Amino acid sequence: MATMRSFLLNWLITAVALAVSARLVPGIHIASLPSLVFAALVLGLVNAVVRPVLVVLTLPVTVLTLGLFYLVVNGVSFALAAALAPGFAVATLGSAVFGALVAGLVSWLLGWLLTPPRRD
Repeated sequence: MATMRSFLLNWLITAVALAVSARLVPGIHIASLPSLVFAALVLGLVNAVVRPVLVVLTLPVTVLTLGLFYLVVNGVSFALAAALAPGFAVATLGSAVFGALVAGLVSWLLGWLLTPPRRD
């Protein structure tokens, strides 16, 4: 039960982060609430499956750029999720990078605020 609750909370956080990105970053468009919910699910799957592979494949470039290329990897993952989810569109790679940055910051902040502290 706790795992399902955690999954739903992460899905909600991702959906809110996507909505904030669409509101703040020009070039990101979400057509409707169902599109937003589905896009959040697709983004979560892309981040869980595709992004780790991209991180490993681009590790040399990421090291050479002192980690800045990781922003591009996040943007590519964001754009891939937009390509796979109907009703979620990203105009340019720049919009995808900034959208991924905004979504990541919002997700981190909401996760920090909504996740109860661990008791060890």
